[in-house]
Amino acid sequence: MNRYPKDFKLNEAIELSKESPFSDLHEECGVCGVIGTDEAAHLVYLGLTTLQHRGQESAGIVSFDGRTNRHVGMGLVADVFRKENLVTLNGNCAIGHVRYSTTGSSSIINAQPLLAGTPYGELAVAHNGNFTNAQEMRKKLEQSGSIFQTTTDTEVIMHLIAKSGEKNLIAAIRSALAKVEGAYSLLFAVKSKNKHGGEGTLIGVRDPLGFRPLVLGKLNKSWVFASETCAFDLLGASSVREVAPGEMVIIEKGKEPRSLPLTDRMPKKSAFCIFEFIYFARPDSKIYGHSVYEIRRELGRQLAREAPAQQVDCVIAVPDSSVVAAIGYAEESGLPFEVGFIRSHYVGRTFIEPSQHMRDFRVKMKYNPIKENLAGKSIVLIDDSIVRGTTSRKLVRMLLAAGVKEIHMRISSPPITGPCHYGIDTPNKDELIAAQKSINEIRKYLGVTTLRYMSMEGLLKSAKSGNYCTGCFSGNYPTRLPARKGAKGEIALKC
Repeated sequence: MNRYPKDFKLNEAIELSKESPFSDLHEECGVCGVIGTDEAAHLVYLGLTTLQHRGQESAGIVSFDGRTNRHVGMGLVADVFRKENLVTLNGNCAIGHVRYSTTGSSSIINAQPLLAGTPYGELAVAHNGNFTNAQEMRKKLEQSGSIFQTTTDTEVIMHLIAKSGEKNLIAAIRSALAKVEGAYSLLFAVKSKNKHGGEGTLIGVRDPLGFRPLVLGKLNKSWVFASETCAFDLLGASSVREVAPGEMVIIEKGKEPRSLPLTDRMPKKSAFCIFEFIYFARPDSKIYGHSVYEIRRELGRQLAREAPAQQVDCVIAVPDSSVVAAIGYAEESGLPFEVGFIRSHYVGRTFIEPSQHMRDFRVKMKYNPIKENLAGKSIVLIDDSIVRGTTSRKLVRMLLAAGVKEIHMRISSPPITGPCHYGIDTPNKDELIAAQKSINEIRKYLGVTTLRYMSMEGLLKSAKSGNYCTGCFSGNYPTRLPARKGAKGEIALKC
């Protein structure tokens, strides 16, 4: 029996020559901050290691101990920071950052935290998110004399704060953030000019719609901010609460946190990024008041109810982000869950593919099917999303070559039909396969027997209570968007 679908053209070119080597979605950043202990920078370093999934391109830490200490570098946290670097990052206040950038803007000059002298003292900032009006604000600032050193939208905030003319830093931050739009979870660390020894103040801010998560924790007498609660688990900190949308939390050494609203007119609804549940957040984190693991497993259960597969032998996942959804699908459908792929965790974005032929090896380096566990079987293949479809098609071909008889592909999110404007590195709309092809055309392109996606209703039901941004699925974005995104001649400003 021919194990390939009859409309599957084995000799068809695998990719278009213009394909990006990075076909997956990428979160932009993760942040962590600590105040109240002389080991602040060391604790931030550990916190960043747990947030590595949120950014693998650069990492950095700034600390204050009477002096300003900063170390940033390209690569993973463990590669950027060595013992000799950490011993120089002294002080009782520190913030750190891990980052992804858009293709083409990977540079050490954009590594965060950014640091600048301001009328309010030396100020460091780490940003997770994306200002949708960054181009507009940058042009206005340049026209008024600002000179930019980076291509990151985060620098816009630094200039707005420095130019605000407000009497104190808190007022300056509020004034600056009133002028920007979009998504931001920000950590500020400041060494005040007015305090003997330059002791730091730590400030956490979340945008009024709450796009990106930011949580507050307690470790003995110290306070900790992080993008996700998984950082607290490693540090031994207790989770206190989430920073609320539109809230500024200010923490000075030896004092309890105090809270201020960013604006006097708060939006009536939040717009939490639902993709945090689907893909980005670690399953052992709790965000938006819910366990990521439980939401992700419920996505799989709901997918099994909506899109059952007939006469199949087992369920397998595209590791790692789809494993929990696949477990939920298997539980609900009564099918066994099997390990179909072994994933290498040591293939990063720095792997260089000099030609199309060599580029095809990247997926093989990252995933390897277990042939003995797959040959002759009809399987349900669970993935969290399909972006361009090129990686999915390679995985399907690998499975078929391993002897899989039929592949029923199930996706635990709706089709992605639009880009994200709020801090996720997504392709333009014309590169998104679901924006260009019908589901049946996608099925043929992938070479699978059947293909089903999660419904929007099922997604929102699985995510339980909360108001979510679903713009990349529905086209309904919760803020004003720039007239052009990525137009020729524009600088791509990302955190």
